[in-house]
Amino acid sequence: MTADYWNDRYQTNRMGWDLGQLSPPLKAIIDGVTDKTAAILIPGAGSGYEVDYLLQLGFQNITVIDLAPLAIKRLNERVGNPPALTTIIGDFFAHQGQYDLILEQTFFCALDPTLRPAYAQHMHELLKPNGKLAGVLFGITFPFAGPPFGGSVDEYRALFEPLFTHVRLEPCELSIKPRLGSEWWIELRK
Repeated sequence: MTADYWNDRYQTNRMGWDLGQLSPPLKAIIDGVTDKTAAILIPGAGSGYEVDYLLQLGFQNITVIDLAPLAIKRLNERVGNPPALTTIIGDFFAHQGQYDLILEQTFFCALDPTLRPAYAQHMHELLKPNGKLAGVLFGITFPFAGPPFGGSVDEYRALFEPLFTHVRLEPCELSIKPRLGSEWWIELRK
């Protein structure tokens, strides 16, 4: 999946993953963060509705990255250019940094499954000691070629448990109605 592929999805408004608002699971994660100086990364940010909420709450160190220039352009147009926000058009796997929290919402499921081991390793590298990767993953297999790409909880455990000291995977009770029963809450700690 290239930058052109994702940019085209935004240009043609084919963004079935986009809720048009902050997802309830990410709101719950953000509401649990008390340190407004925490370094937060949102990979594959897309429309980045969680950015609006983080800014409203006074978070001071937010970084978003997306391959699609149009997604970043629209995000910047919506939220302006606050000093608390760094936006990057680029490849997540080339990104360097250290974060206290990485928010996962539809990024993992957009990646070809062959990239999942590299995803897990790179997330581990990007997290500070005791840092956390949190969000939702699909816990189902889709009857079509992705994206999105689904998966199983057993697959996720095998992928993450060797790298992270704390792995929490459970059904997400906060999912929006159409996704209820198909999303799994994930919380991984380095």
